Amino acid sequence: MTEGKMDFKAQNILVENRSKVTITGVEQVESFNENTIILITVKGGMTIKGEGLNVGKLNLDDGNVKIDGIINGIIYNDKDSSQKGSLIGKIFK
Repeated sequence: MTEGKMDFKAQNILVENRSKVTITGVEQVESFNENTIILITVKGGMTIKGEGLNVGKLNLDDGNVKIDGIINGIIYNDKDSSQKGSLIGKIFK
């Protein structure tokens, strides 16, 4: 366990009425805009697609993220592929 960070093992998602999502086990927010939010969780990468997305609450010390907006989809990415780097980095390696 690193200093100041908890060692998360579980990763949960609660979607309410396709307008709010609460996610636990979040290690990092890679990027976000009103249509796409990309997260790194203890179980791998996660992409949330939607409209008018807003990160309402972010607490990386606890590993919690709350997102508001219209949730159209949640895509899971393999943990290994999320940590290998970007496509540009792979091309010029």
